Amino acid sequence: MLILRNKAYARAGFLGNPSDGYHGKTISFIVRNFQAEVVLYEWDRVEIVLAEQDRARFRTIHDLANDVQLHGYYGGIRLVKATIKQFVEYCRERDIKLHDRNFSIRYTSGIPRQVGLAGSSSIIVATLRCLMEFYDVKIPLAAQPTFVLTVEEEELGISAGLQDRVIQVYEGLIYMDFDPSAERLVDGYKCYSYERLNSKLLKNVYVAYHHGMSEPTEVYHNDIRGRFSRGEKDVVKAMKRFAEIANEGREALLEGDYERVSGLIDENFNLRQRISRLPDWQVEMIETARSCGASAKFAGSGGAIVGIYKNRQMLDKLTGALSKIGVHTIDPIFSSSKENNQ
Repeated sequence: MLILRNKAYARAGFLGNPSDGYHGKTISFIVRNFQAEVVLYEWDRVEIVLAEQDRARFRTIHDLANDVQLHGYYGGIRLVKATIKQFVEYCRERDIKLHDRNFSIRYTSGIPRQVGLAGSSSIIVATLRCLMEFYDVKIPLAAQPTFVLTVEEEELGISAGLQDRVIQVYEGLIYMDFDPSAERLVDGYKCYSYERLNSKLLKNVYVAYHHGMSEPTEVYHNDIRGRFSRGEKDVVKAMKRFAEIANEGREALLEGDYERVSGLIDENFNLRQRISRLPDWQVEMIETARSCGASAKFAGSGGAIVGIYKNRQMLDKLTGALSKIGVHTIDPIFSSSKENNQ
């Protein structure tokens, strides 16, 4: 029996986010500590197997309420179904004939839910990889991030930028420029300028996420997008500065100026805080990390943070302080052992 397995990893927005949805620039890296895996195997009919996150049975109504608070109303099934539908339409539009064999597909995900580590898009990326392999269809690499974004925006109505999809497709450490001047069409999809940086440039970087609190990406993006679309001066100006921060961060990384990188990380969050009303528990994460001497900003929409520490002693202090407020700290794995040996 043919069995296919494909993975996609969590990601952390290092600098510039959330300007990726507003023609800005960002730097992001993959976090291989957490992954979503999709398994596809031949079957007599098309079947999507429910995962643990798609549970519909609860011990009490309080258990149900807690599950919805942490995970929202939807599991990953809608992501898998939407990806399959979009893939079929992609092939129809290009007169790509698909074989008539069927499959069963299931997913698992160890990526913390709704804390800004891109758990949803990882399921789509892994599903797409399985479908391309099963049907021997090759979607150009540069087109895949926008394909994934289309699944979320057009099929599911999820507001998002391209950053997550780019880094999860390309992996490693990527500098992205979403300026309209960098726009081009690849296989009918809008693409931009994506520069691969050496992940060894990342020194003393930590990622931390909250155990018990979460906030869907849509909660943040929908508010900001509306204000940006209305031309609110502070928001428009902030998006421009976020992009500049990413560009300056790229230069600082290449020069090995980590003090400057650390300062830009802090500025990135400070700017975001000025244009947003942030939950107290999210701000507490930042303030706790900074009280230990480390820099800190959101890794995504909120619920996870990223920054730079100076030495192991500072990291130990940071880990302990964050643990007291329900936040787990990790040493992010940026690349595979194969990539490290190149």
